[in-house]
Amino acid sequence: MSKSRLGIVLMGAASVTAAMMVAPPAQATTCPASTTCSTTVNFTVTAPDGLTITVPAGPVNVGSAAPGGQISGQLGVITVSDQRAALSATWVASVVAATGGFTTGGGTAAETIPNPDVLYWSGAATSTTGTGTFVPGQANAAAAQSLDTSRTAFSKTSGSGDNSAAWNPTIVINVPAQAVAGTYTGTVNHSVA
Repeated sequence: MSKSRLGIVLMGAASVTAAMMVAPPAQATTCPASTTCSTTVNFTVTAPDGLTITVPAGPVNVGSAAPGGQISGQLGVITVSDQRAALSATWVASVVAATGGFTTGGGTAAETIPNPDVLYWSGAATSTTGTGTFVPGQANAAAAQSLDTSRTAFSKTSGSGDNSAAWNPTIVINVPAQAVAGTYTGTVNHSVA
């Protein structure tokens, strides 16, 4: 086959392929007078950011007390942001202290305040957005719970669509009578699901 004939054949094949790839036009709807003529419309609502929790970076100093005393201070604002645009937009935020308790110096037994002596209460929400029911894990100081195991810090039990909640929890440390002097450090972990 000559080069010119080959070129014509290839051009013809390309034209047929291009014609096949072009989407066919939508069918027009024709309606008689005095009737409703409908067109279906589609669009997408996206949910780009998902479910997140924001906590203070720290270190946060909640105060001081002598052995046998009690320390109480606010941790800073915790915020859950739910941008999933879900039909059932419920979530649970949890809190627990890291294993090992709160330590000073070399972290020996005498230099450790164990997690059962560290309590948490969320209090009411400082702000919310969206619809539904927002529930504090611990509404007041009387409901404070130790951080030796995972606790519910806050939750959303009903509603739909994007929403958020913020709260400023209080940490309470029951300082053991045998505690040694020092600056104690530990980690409080929040998560949301």
